[in-house]
Amino acid sequence: MEAEGMQANRGLWDEWAKLHVHSEMYAHESFLRGRNSLNPLELSEMGSVQGKRLLHLQCHFGHDTLSWARLGAEVTGMDFSHEAINIARQTADGLDLPARFICCNLYDLPQHLDETFDVVFTSYGVLTWLPDLRAWARIAARYVKPGGSFYMAEFHPFSMVFNDESEQVEQRYAYFNEGAIVLPAQGSYADREADVHGVTHEWAYPLGEVLTALIDAGLRIQFVHEFPYTCYQAFPWLEQHPDGNYYPKAGIPSLPLMFSLKCVKD
Repeated sequence: MEAEGMQANRGLWDEWAKLHVHSEMYAHESFLRGRNSLNPLELSEMGSVQGKRLLHLQCHFGHDTLSWARLGAEVTGMDFSHEAINIARQTADGLDLPARFICCNLYDLPQHLDETFDVVFTSYGVLTWLPDLRAWARIAARYVKPGGSFYMAEFHPFSMVFNDESEQVEQRYAYFNEGAIVLPAQGSYADREADVHGVTHEWAYPLGEVLTALIDAGLRIQFVHEFPYTCYQAFPWLEQHPDGNYYPKAGIPSLPLMFSLKCVKD
Protein backbone atom coordinates (compact mmCIF):
# COMPACT_ATOMS: atom_id res chain seq x y z
CA MET A 1 0.00 0.00 0.00
CA GLU A 2 2.80 2.43 0.83
CA ALA A 3 4.55 1.97 -2.53
CA GLU A 4 1.24 2.10 -4.39
CA GLY A 5 0.22 5.18 -2.42
CA MET A 6 3.41 7.04 -3.21
CA GLN A 7 3.13 6.12 -6.89
CA ALA A 8 -0.43 7.47 -7.00
CA ASN A 9 0.68 10.60 -5.17
CA ARG A 10 3.51 11.19 -7.62
CA GLY A 11 1.11 11.04 -10.56
CA LEU A 12 -1.11 13.59 -8.87
CA TRP A 13 1.82 15.86 -8.01
CA ASP A 14 2.92 15.74 -11.66
CA GLU A 15 -0.51 17.14 -12.56
CA TRP A 16 -0.41 19.63 -9.71
CA ALA A 17 3.01 20.93 -10.79
CA LYS A 18 1.64 21.81 -14.22
CA LEU A 19 -1.34 23.47 -12.53
CA HIS A 20 0.54 25.28 -9.77
CA VAL A 21 3.09 26.96 -12.01
CA HIS A 22 0.19 28.95 -13.49
CA SER A 23 -1.70 29.47 -10.22
CA GLU A 24 -2.29 32.69 -8.33
CA MET A 25 -0.93 31.12 -5.14
CA TYR A 26 2.52 30.41 -6.56
CA ALA A 27 2.70 33.63 -8.63
CA HIS A 28 5.38 32.20 -10.89
CA GLU A 29 5.65 35.28 -13.10
CA SER A 30 6.39 37.55 -10.14
CA PHE A 31 8.94 35.01 -8.93
CA LEU A 32 10.67 35.25 -12.29
CA ARG A 33 10.76 39.03 -11.83
CA GLY A 34 12.62 38.69 -8.53
CA ARG A 35 10.07 37.92 -5.80
CA ASN A 36 11.43 35.87 -2.91
CA SER A 37 8.97 33.08 -2.08
CA LEU A 38 10.20 32.48 1.47
CA ASN A 39 8.13 33.60 4.45
CA PRO A 40 9.35 35.92 7.21
CA LEU A 41 9.24 32.97 9.63
CA GLU A 42 11.89 30.82 7.99
CA LEU A 43 13.96 33.83 6.94
CA SER A 44 14.17 35.09 10.52
CA GLU A 45 14.70 31.71 12.17
CA MET A 46 17.27 30.37 9.74
CA GLY A 47 19.32 33.53 9.45
CA SER A 48 21.93 34.09 6.79
CA VAL A 49 22.65 31.27 4.34
CA GLN A 50 25.34 33.19 2.48
CA GLY A 51 28.03 30.77 1.33
CA LYS A 52 26.30 27.72 2.88
CA ARG A 53 25.51 24.45 1.14
CA LEU A 54 21.77 23.81 1.45
CA LEU A 55 19.69 20.73 0.65
CA HIS A 56 15.94 21.25 0.19
CA LEU A 57 13.89 18.08 0.64
CA GLN A 58 10.50 17.81 -1.14
CA CYS A 59 11.10 21.07 -3.00
CA HIS A 60 8.13 20.96 -5.46
CA PHE A 61 9.23 23.14 -8.43
CA GLY A 62 11.94 24.94 -6.57
CA HIS A 63 10.71 28.45 -5.76
CA ASP A 64 11.99 28.26 -2.19
CA THR A 65 15.14 26.44 -3.27
CA LEU A 66 15.96 29.17 -5.75
CA SER A 67 15.02 31.86 -3.23
CA TRP A 68 17.74 30.49 -0.95
CA ALA A 69 20.09 30.61 -3.96
CA ARG A 70 19.21 34.27 -4.43
CA LEU A 71 20.25 34.77 -0.80
CA GLY A 72 23.67 33.29 -1.42
CA ALA A 73 23.31 29.57 -0.69
CA GLU A 74 24.69 26.79 -2.85
CA VAL A 75 21.48 24.82 -3.33
CA THR A 76 20.34 21.30 -4.13
CA GLY A 77 16.63 20.51 -4.32
CA MET A 78 14.92 17.13 -4.57
CA ASP A 79 11.38 16.03 -5.31
CA PHE A 80 9.71 12.90 -6.63
CA SER A 81 7.65 14.69 -9.29
CA HIS A 82 9.27 14.66 -12.73
CA GLU A 83 7.13 17.60 -13.87
CA ALA A 84 8.08 19.66 -10.82
CA ILE A 85 11.79 19.01 -11.23
CA ASN A 86 11.63 19.84 -14.94
CA ILE A 87 10.00 23.18 -14.10
CA ALA A 88 12.60 23.82 -11.39
CA ARG A 89 15.47 23.17 -13.78
CA GLN A 90 13.93 25.36 -16.49
CA THR A 91 13.37 28.15 -13.99
CA ALA A 92 16.94 27.99 -12.70
CA ASP A 93 18.31 28.02 -16.23
CA GLY A 94 16.07 30.91 -17.26
CA LEU A 95 17.16 32.97 -14.25
CA ASP A 96 20.80 31.90 -14.59
CA LEU A 97 20.79 30.75 -10.97
CA PRO A 98 23.23 27.98 -10.01
CA ALA A 99 21.17 25.10 -8.62
CA ARG A 100 21.06 21.33 -8.76
CA PHE A 101 17.76 19.43 -8.79
CA ILE A 102 17.37 15.69 -8.24
CA CYS A 103 14.24 13.75 -9.13
CA CYS A 104 13.71 10.67 -7.01
CA ASN A 105 11.66 9.16 -4.24
CA LEU A 106 12.88 10.73 -0.99
CA TYR A 107 13.62 7.31 0.47
CA ASP A 108 15.89 6.56 -2.50
CA LEU A 109 17.88 9.79 -2.20
CA PRO A 110 21.01 8.07 -0.77
CA GLN A 111 21.26 6.21 -4.10
CA HIS A 112 21.53 9.56 -5.90
CA LEU A 113 23.34 11.86 -3.48
CA ASP A 114 26.35 11.11 -1.28
CA GLU A 115 27.27 14.40 0.37
CA THR A 116 26.56 16.39 3.52
CA PHE A 117 25.29 19.94 3.85
CA ASP A 118 25.47 22.93 6.17
CA VAL A 119 21.67 23.17 6.13
CA VAL A 120 18.92 20.68 5.36
CA PHE A 121 15.60 22.45 4.86
CA THR A 122 12.00 21.39 4.32
CA SER A 123 8.69 23.20 4.71
CA TYR A 124 4.90 23.41 4.51
CA GLY A 125 2.92 20.33 3.70
CA VAL A 126 5.68 17.74 3.61
CA LEU A 127 4.99 15.42 6.54
CA THR A 128 1.56 14.26 5.41
CA TRP A 129 3.06 12.67 2.27
CA LEU A 130 5.51 10.45 4.15
CA PRO A 131 4.55 6.79 4.69
CA ASP A 132 7.60 6.19 6.93
CA LEU A 133 8.42 9.05 9.31
CA ARG A 134 11.39 7.44 10.99
CA ALA A 135 13.08 6.64 7.68
CA TRP A 136 12.51 10.26 6.62
CA ALA A 137 14.18 11.50 9.81
CA ARG A 138 17.18 9.22 9.27
CA ILE A 139 17.60 10.52 5.72
CA ALA A 140 17.31 14.15 6.83
CA ALA A 141 19.91 13.57 9.55
CA ARG A 142 22.21 11.67 7.18
CA TYR A 143 22.65 14.82 5.05
CA VAL A 144 23.44 17.22 7.90
CA LYS A 145 27.18 17.61 8.32
CA PRO A 146 28.65 17.75 11.85
CA GLY A 147 27.97 21.26 13.12
CA GLY A 148 25.23 21.71 10.52
CA SER A 149 21.49 22.13 11.03
CA PHE A 150 18.13 20.76 10.00
CA TYR A 151 15.26 23.27 9.84
CA MET A 152 11.61 22.84 9.03
CA ALA A 153 8.51 25.04 9.09
CA GLU A 154 5.31 23.03 8.78
CA PHE A 155 1.58 22.98 9.36
CA HIS A 156 0.90 21.83 12.89
CA PRO A 157 -0.23 18.19 13.13
CA PHE A 158 -3.12 19.33 15.33
CA SER A 159 -4.41 21.54 12.53
CA MET A 160 -4.51 18.55 10.18
CA VAL A 161 -7.48 17.01 12.03
CA PHE A 162 -9.92 19.69 10.83
CA ASN A 163 -12.36 19.54 7.94
CA ASP A 164 -10.97 21.94 5.35
CA GLU A 165 -14.33 22.17 3.57
CA SER A 166 -16.39 23.31 6.56
CA GLU A 167 -17.15 26.89 7.64
CA GLN A 168 -17.07 25.59 11.22
CA VAL A 169 -14.15 24.28 13.25
CA GLU A 170 -14.89 20.57 13.19
CA GLN A 171 -12.73 17.48 13.39
CA ARG A 172 -12.65 15.17 10.39
CA TYR A 173 -9.39 13.23 10.68
CA ALA A 174 -7.46 11.37 13.39
CA TYR A 175 -4.58 13.09 15.16
CA PHE A 176 -2.61 9.90 15.67
CA ASN A 177 -1.31 7.70 12.87
CA GLU A 178 -3.93 5.11 11.98
CA GLY A 179 -2.49 4.16 8.60
CA ALA A 180 -2.92 5.71 5.17
CA ILE A 181 -5.73 8.22 4.73
CA VAL A 182 -7.04 7.66 1.20
CA LEU A 183 -9.13 10.48 -0.22
CA PRO A 184 -10.45 11.57 -3.63
CA ALA A 185 -8.76 14.72 -4.92
CA GLN A 186 -10.59 17.44 -6.84
CA GLY A 187 -8.37 20.29 -7.96
CA SER A 188 -5.59 21.11 -5.50
CA TYR A 189 -4.95 23.25 -2.45
CA ALA A 190 -3.87 26.04 -4.82
CA ASP A 191 -6.98 25.83 -7.03
CA ARG A 192 -9.88 23.80 -5.71
CA GLU A 193 -11.89 24.23 -8.90
CA ALA A 194 -9.21 23.00 -11.28
CA ASP A 195 -10.01 20.09 -13.60
CA VAL A 196 -7.58 17.71 -11.91
CA HIS A 197 -8.81 14.47 -10.37
CA GLY A 198 -7.08 11.70 -8.50
CA VAL A 199 -6.65 10.01 -5.16
CA THR A 200 -4.31 11.06 -2.37
CA HIS A 201 -2.63 8.78 0.16
CA GLU A 202 -1.62 10.72 3.25
CA TRP A 203 -0.39 9.93 6.75
CA ALA A 204 -0.86 11.66 10.12
CA TYR A 205 1.96 12.11 12.64
CA PRO A 206 1.57 13.76 16.06
CA LEU A 207 4.16 16.36 16.99
CA GLY A 208 5.77 14.15 19.62
CA GLU A 209 6.39 11.43 17.04
CA VAL A 210 8.07 13.94 14.71
CA LEU A 211 10.40 15.20 17.44
CA THR A 212 11.25 11.71 18.69
CA ALA A 213 12.06 10.50 15.17
CA LEU A 214 14.54 13.35 14.68
CA ILE A 215 16.14 12.76 18.09
CA ASP A 216 16.46 9.03 17.42
CA ALA A 217 18.08 9.84 14.07
CA GLY A 218 20.93 11.59 15.89
CA LEU A 219 19.87 15.23 15.79
CA ARG A 220 19.74 17.56 18.80
CA ILE A 221 16.71 19.82 18.92
CA GLN A 222 17.53 23.48 19.53
CA PHE A 223 13.98 24.81 19.48
CA VAL A 224 10.37 24.01 18.67
CA HIS A 225 8.01 26.95 18.11
CA GLU A 226 4.22 26.79 17.67
CA PHE A 227 2.12 29.48 16.01
CA PRO A 228 -1.59 30.48 16.08
CA TYR A 229 -1.67 31.23 12.36
CA THR A 230 -1.01 29.65 9.00
CA CYS A 231 0.63 31.09 5.90
CA TYR A 232 -2.31 30.51 3.56
CA GLN A 233 -6.11 30.15 3.61
CA ALA A 234 -6.10 26.55 4.81
CA PHE A 235 -9.66 26.67 6.22
CA PRO A 236 -12.77 28.76 5.48
CA TRP A 237 -12.82 29.95 9.12
CA LEU A 238 -9.50 31.75 8.83
CA GLU A 239 -9.02 35.38 7.85
CA GLN A 240 -5.94 37.27 6.75
CA HIS A 241 -4.40 39.79 9.13
CA PRO A 242 -2.16 42.76 8.28
CA ASP A 243 0.96 40.63 8.83
CA GLY A 244 -0.11 38.51 5.84
CA ASN A 245 -0.87 35.39 7.88
CA TYR A 246 -4.25 33.73 8.44
CA TYR A 247 -5.79 33.52 11.92
CA PRO A 248 -9.10 32.12 13.24
CA LYS A 249 -11.96 34.55 12.83
CA ALA A 250 -13.33 36.50 15.79
CA GLY A 251 -14.95 34.25 18.37
CA ILE A 252 -12.77 31.21 17.60
CA PRO A 253 -10.13 30.52 20.28
CA SER A 254 -6.50 30.39 19.20
CA LEU A 255 -5.26 27.07 17.85
CA PRO A 256 -1.81 25.69 16.98
CA LEU A 257 -1.77 25.97 13.20
CA MET A 258 1.94 25.90 12.34
CA PHE A 259 5.20 24.95 13.99
CA SER A 260 8.89 25.27 13.27
CA LEU A 261 11.94 23.49 14.60
CA LYS A 262 15.67 23.57 14.30
CA CYS A 263 18.04 20.69 15.02
CA VAL A 264 21.81 20.46 14.95
CA LYS A 265 24.21 17.57 14.53
CA ASP A 266 27.03 17.56 17.08
